[in-house]
Order: sequence, then structure tokens, then C-alpha cells
Amino acid sequence: MLCLYRIYGAGKCGEPAALAEITTVTFDLWQTLLLDERELGEARALVRLEGARSALAKFGRDFDLEHIRTAYMSCFQHCRGVRDGGLDVDFREQVSIFIDHIESGLAVRVGSGVMDEIAGYYADSFLVHPPPAHSDAVQVLQGVKDMGLKIGLISNTAMTPGYTFRSYMEERGMLSYFHTLTFSDEVKIAKPASEIFMMTLRALGATPGQTIHVGDHVMNDVVGAKRCGMKTVWISGFYEREDPNDPETEPDITVSGLGEVVPAIAKLAGRNVLG
Repeated sequence: MLCLYRIYGAGKCGEPAALAEITTVTFDLWQTLLLDERELGEARALVRLEGARSALAKFGRDFDLEHIRTAYMSCFQHCRGVRDGGLDVDFREQVSIFIDHIESGLAVRVGSGVMDEIAGYYADSFLVHPPPAHSDAVQVLQGVKDMGLKIGLISNTAMTPGYTFRSYMEERGMLSYFHTLTFSDEVKIAKPASEIFMMTLRALGATPGQTIHVGDHVMNDVVGAKRCGMKTVWISGFYEREDPNDPETEPDITVSGLGEVVPAIAKLAGRNVLG
């Protein structure tokens, strides 16, 4: 049941509050609003591999599936290295890297038609084998909206483009809650880099001190957001803090699941449950 909240406001006689008023909440996507599993990721990978093989065969190039799989994993490692440096590659560039790992220069030789077909398999595999949305996702977003807070999304996209995530979120009733969505493949910056947080806050018209970030990843969501001056709610259970005594990895509040996020946000925002 959703609750109503009251802001703990300014001091006596209109004196300003000591801390910036919370106006904004940003969410991670993977393992926060959706819950992926290894088996689903493997199924999506197979769709991409078989789709690429089929499209290349039409062009007259027949490659062994295991060779294509090796190229796919090389592409994955390449892109992960880029993200580890705080950057990202756009989706079509990622697909080209994949095809060029099958054979050097192949992406240009096969032409745009074949590449469009391969990109279609690559993107749509997420909708063929979609991870389930968290059962509490819509209720939590509604609870944050009911507090009068603006909502943003900051997501590293991995192998799936941002436009596919938008379709997924719209189909599950989540998209309309967001004032802005930042996907790493579209801005070519990845968490935990500060700029992906700051560009999202600029789009939301918020400062770091006015914002709470919610996510599951210690480095990307806790450390990245804290370095910008944001408050953090960490959803535990997916990653561990390597050093529990390290203040850089310590969130403002730790919760065990998404269903506990609304009360955590209310606490950090200085809001009181009225009923």
C-alpha cells in the first residue's frame, strides 16, 4: 500500500534547512528494476550468433558457429575494456566490432543491408529472451512519484541498445515514470564515470546534493554516485563490498530488495509517513 509523505522542511521562521532538499531520484536498471539470469543471457547470445551466421550466409560467407562465438566473446572483452575506462561504444559500433572480429574488415564488405539484419538480431534478442521486471518495480516508481520527486535512469547497456530498453520498459508500464533516461551506448560514457551522472542531473535540473541514486553495483552505483556528491541506496545481494570498512563503498542506506527502497528514500529525503 502506497503511503503519503511530508517534507521535513525549513527551520523556525522560514530558516533554510541545513541540507539540500531532495528533489530527484535516479535508478540503475540491471538487477534493480529488472532481474536478469545467466541462462537468459546465454539464450540471447545464441540468437545473436545464429542470426549473424544466417545473415552472413546470405552474403555468401559461411562461418562455423564456434568461430562466430569466439568473435562475439572477443567483442565482449573489447567493449568491457572500454567501459572499464569510463567510456562506452555506441550500439552499431559494437556490432561492427563483433563482425570485424569474425574477419577483419568484414563489416564494411558485407554492406549496410547485412549489417542492419545482424543489428536487428543483436538488439531484438533481448525481447526474445527478456529478463523479468522486478515485481515491485512499478509500485516503487509510483511511490517515488507520489513523493513529488523527479525520476531518472542511468544505465550501462552492455550488449543491448538503449532503444530496446525503452521498448521493454514501455511494455511493462515503467517508461512513463521517468523524466530522463541515460543509456551508456547513446552517450558513449559508462558508470562509474562522473559525467554520466552529471549529464543526467543536468537534464533533470537537479544538483548532486538534491539527488538519491539507487542501484545494486558497488562500484558503478555506490562509488560512482558518491563521488559526485549524491546520496546512495544500495540493493545488496548481487555484489559484495570488498572492504566493508572502506568509506568510499559505504552507501547511505543498504536494503535487501527493491521493495525496501521507498522507505529508504523517504528517510534520506527527510520525509515522514503520514498514513
